[in-house]
Order: sequence, then C-alpha cells, then structure tokens
Amino acid sequence: MLGGWEIILILAVVLILFGAKKLPELAKGLGTGIKEFKKATREVTEEIHNAADDTSTPLQRKLPPETRQAQSSTPAADTSTQPKA
Repeated sequence: MLGGWEIILILAVVLILFGAKKLPELAKGLGTGIKEFKKATREVTEEIHNAADDTSTPLQRKLPPETRQAQSSTPAADTSTQPKA
C-alpha cells in the first residue's frame, strides 16, 4: 500500500508535469469516462437480464403474434409412453 509521503510525492509530480490549469480538465475527462463506463456496464447487465428472462423459443420470437396464439391454443400431442385403453 502507498503511504502518505508516496501519495504526496505522486501528486507533486503530477502537478509539475501537467500544471495547475490542466488538472481540472484531466479530472473532468476522467469523471466523464468513468460515468460512460458505468452506463455501458449497466446497459450490458440489463441486456443479460432481459435475455435470461426471455422464456420464449427462438422460433416463437420470429413468428407473428397471430401464429403464436394459434400454436399455443392447439392441443399438445400425447407423448406418454403408456398404451391407450
């Protein structure tokens, strides 16, 4: 970990290299970049949640709504293995 003197030394070097006028601009740019990164992370997380919550099959997503309703209202085929009486 960095101690107090190391942090002061780093800040002094940054101040000497960039000057007092450039530091606010650098901080503003850094803040904007962090904000954009957080926004992109949030959007990706929401996208993953939406994809995980989507329970429809890929075929049903491509079909028009009328076709999906017709398919869901048709009786399912009997897939039982027991013989019918």
